[in-house]
Amino acid sequence: MSTTTTAEFRPIVIPATTADADAADFLAMTAARNEIYREIGGDDDDAMTPEQLLPHYQPGPDEIRLSWAIDVDGTVVGRVGVDLPLEDGSKNAFWLIELLRAHQGQGIGSAAYELVERTAREHGRTVLQSWADHPDAPGDRLEAPTGFGSIPADRAARFYGRHGYTLEQIERKSALTLATAGDEVARLLQAATAAASGYRVVQWTLPTPEEHLEGYAWAKSRMSTDVPAAAMEFDEETWDADRVRRHDQRYLDGGQTALVTVAVEEATGTIVAFNELVIGSDLTAATHQEDTLVLKEHRGHRLGQLVKCAGLTRWREIAPQSPRVITYNAEENRPMLDINEAIGFAPASYSGAWKKTLA
Repeated sequence: MSTTTTAEFRPIVIPATTADADAADFLAMTAARNEIYREIGGDDDDAMTPEQLLPHYQPGPDEIRLSWAIDVDGTVVGRVGVDLPLEDGSKNAFWLIELLRAHQGQGIGSAAYELVERTAREHGRTVLQSWADHPDAPGDRLEAPTGFGSIPADRAARFYGRHGYTLEQIERKSALTLATAGDEVARLLQAATAAASGYRVVQWTLPTPEEHLEGYAWAKSRMSTDVPAAAMEFDEETWDADRVRRHDQRYLDGGQTALVTVAVEEATGTIVAFNELVIGSDLTAATHQEDTLVLKEHRGHRLGQLVKCAGLTRWREIAPQSPRVITYNAEENRPMLDINEAIGFAPASYSGAWKKTLA
């Protein structure tokens, strides 16, 4: 257990349920997480209940998730997380340090980072990667090496630079107001359907039907190879039917509703594009668009537009009171951003993707 003069980094026990006697730190961590995101974004769009979050922290064969509560004078004021993928030969560690604003600037973050780097080394990981929100602000800026986008040289950027990280990519957070999007979504869906000759749309809410498990698994595996990653490093993931079942169960156990919309190549029956929309048990909260992908060899047929618009059309039946959809894209991913902008998504904020390779 590591401490600074003012903070304790306490490993978080992952309880079986949120009602368990050992759930206190997990509950406090979730509350701190939500308040930190509220401070950054000014809303609750990224809030999650402990019940939603807990299944995603349960141990499994795909990654190791290590978490610590940051405790100051008996109050949890932030969290540290290190995720270790379990693909063969992985060198990667993905991490976060989140701290309430009132406790920043006191050396707690740097002490937490020592814990991150020590943990990565203990697990033989040499490529450390992390993302942070960078709300727009006047003053000096950092340009992405991709040539797409910039962020302010803010406290978070200085923190990464001080610890030897380089900015590799910028991601755009976009939001779509659902109440005003219907007509344009319908028009774009009609146009995409006409352009996507030889493909058909299939949709389901989780769990994934047995007949689509293998096809969806193959498409999910391509997320690690087919999306713009700049110089960030991702292991090529292996997905099979069992991994899809585990993926689905985490959302179901958290009381979440997820809609999967896929494009199937009619000649082969292969899933070649997909889109995911997710909401928690509160159907009046924001919706999150998670993975969207068109396999490289099937691009140019408006399949991204097809699955996004078909998903949004169905979503009006599933969560008609959800006010907006949130999504994230690499700033250089112009094909997806073009689709989003045509639908009506507007930029909300930006985050930086940071990387360090250990000697």
